[in-house]
Amino acid sequence: MALHRENPLLQWPRVPLSALWIWLAALSAAPVGVGAQSIKSETRPAEVAAAAGPSTLRFASLKSDRVNLRSGPGTEYPTVWVFRRAGLPLEIMKEFEGWRQVRDADGATGWVLQHFLSGRRTALVMPWEVKANTPPLQIDLYADDSERARVVARIEAGVIANVMTCDGAWCRVSIEPYRGYLPQKRLWGVYEGEQVK
Repeated sequence: MALHRENPLLQWPRVPLSALWIWLAALSAAPVGVGAQSIKSETRPAEVAAAAGPSTLRFASLKSDRVNLRSGPGTEYPTVWVFRRAGLPLEIMKEFEGWRQVRDADGATGWVLQHFLSGRRTALVMPWEVKANTPPLQIDLYADDSERARVVARIEAGVIANVMTCDGAWCRVSIEPYRGYLPQKRLWGVYEGEQVK
């Protein structure tokens, strides 16, 4: 007949009943919602400000057509906006671990995961001219970097252009199925005077 031995590692520790009641009372007295996540979100903004360091301004574009913009650099922070436009240019302002603080053409700022961003350069055509309930303004896309060049197409304000090159005054762009030149000052997604190669 085999003897049955209990594994001491699998046994529950013997705790006096009075200690258990004290532990349960302390647990019920704790404020609801206080935990590692909320404590982390309370202390993290100061850590972010210190660790993010100086501004690292540059442009990037969205890889996906659904990206959450959060109030802080972590999934525990609330979503303040959802971008639904792949290729949308965003200005990167700061970095913290795998997160980037970004600004859109309307000036809204927040944090997105770095892996949703691409180094592919895009630009919005005159986003400041997009107005609700009015027909969008249009701009000429030229065959060359001159307003005397042949007009290839008329482009509406708010359209995303793929930036191929910029010389500081003109950008060569592609807006499917067209390719041509737009004045750099009419684009949001490249800096004034910036050269893109």
